[in-house]
Amino acid sequence: LVALVTGDELRRAGKDGPEIYAMFLVAATGAVVMGAANDLIVLVLGLETLSLALYVLAASDRNREASQESGIKYFVLGGFASAFFLYGIALVYGGTQSTNIGDIVVFFQNNVALEGQDSIVLAGIALLIVGLGFKVAAVPFHVWTPDVYQGAPTNVTAFMASVGKAGAFAAMLRVLVVALPFYRDDWRPAIWVLGVLSLVVGSVVAVVQTDVKRMLAYSSISHAGFILVGVEAAGHDAGDPITGGGVSSVLTYLLLYSVLTVGSFAVVALVGRSNGGDTSLEAFRGLGRRRPALALALTVFLLAQAGVPLTSGFVAKWGVIQAAVEAESYAIAIIAMLAAAIAAFLYLRIMVSTWLEAEDTATEQEAVPFASGLSVLLAATFTIAVGVWPNWLLDAADTVTQYAR
Repeated sequence: LVALVTGDELRRAGKDGPEIYAMFLVAATGAVVMGAANDLIVLVLGLETLSLALYVLAASDRNREASQESGIKYFVLGGFASAFFLYGIALVYGGTQSTNIGDIVVFFQNNVALEGQDSIVLAGIALLIVGLGFKVAAVPFHVWTPDVYQGAPTNVTAFMASVGKAGAFAAMLRVLVVALPFYRDDWRPAIWVLGVLSLVVGSVVAVVQTDVKRMLAYSSISHAGFILVGVEAAGHDAGDPITGGGVSSVLTYLLLYSVLTVGSFAVVALVGRSNGGDTSLEAFRGLGRRRPALALALTVFLLAQAGVPLTSGFVAKWGVIQAAVEAESYAIAIIAMLAAAIAAFLYLRIMVSTWLEAEDTATEQEAVPFASGLSVLLAATFTIAVGVWPNWLLDAADTVTQYAR
């Protein structure tokens, strides 16, 4: 979906751009390695492969200072986060004498951690959570997200918000749920706090923004909070033979949110392209009259992000909240529902600008090339189809979870 939008962007700018697609493939490869790694060192290689490609992609538009700025911000802060993550792995290795995930689990099965060893492992887990918190854009490690999302080319932002977030959460599940289930009572409260902060800050701060890309950036922070609700629920039975719906709800949310966010940013890219790069709320005024089909697709994506029934967003949010309730994490489930209500106002603001504003400030009518239009159509169709018929996807998520175990 991102490649379809990218092709139109490159053709409009008169660029050949094979390196952009190469970077997409490199980043996607890193994300796959993060999700499949059985060793923490291999996981770091996947993390750095993903991160380095995203640094380059964020700064890939050399004609815009904002793109250069976003690239350097992401690079500097991402380097710090990687250092925390690596130091965390070193401490876990110091406590277990291995970086292999299977060997770490066996070590804790067969050994009782002494006080010194236990402290080393706990410090390592804390540093691992810091590094992963940055990658998933969880509060308070989110400060890079609005500037980087706004400054990067919109097609790159769509890729970062989907593939980047999916890879980071896959790594979080591998590290916490699979490798460190014996410390679930220690890391679960930290995930609870990160989830609540992300839900509240992402939803509240997004409401006061005036640029749609920044709005969606803070929205992605709020969505990270929802996914952390599922991770926290998975922590209640991590390592148990019979698990609840935490992991499967996270996987489902990642897929559905990825499609949603790519579709949303594809529409933003089309609007910004016709307004000299302007992606403020003003640029969306009158879109319903100029391009009703495009405005309708954007409305579908916004309603889905708000969690309205008969959209994929409702299925995703229902899944993580249900997993939290099953795990008896009632407080975070209630906070998540309240945050969803607050965030709905954000999406309503964009829809009001799209459909109800009288003033039309667009400099030209949005051109919708075939590839970008196809990307938006596929994303919108998937969003509605999953909202109406979700069972096949939920069953597939359960199957994947059992296979991963």
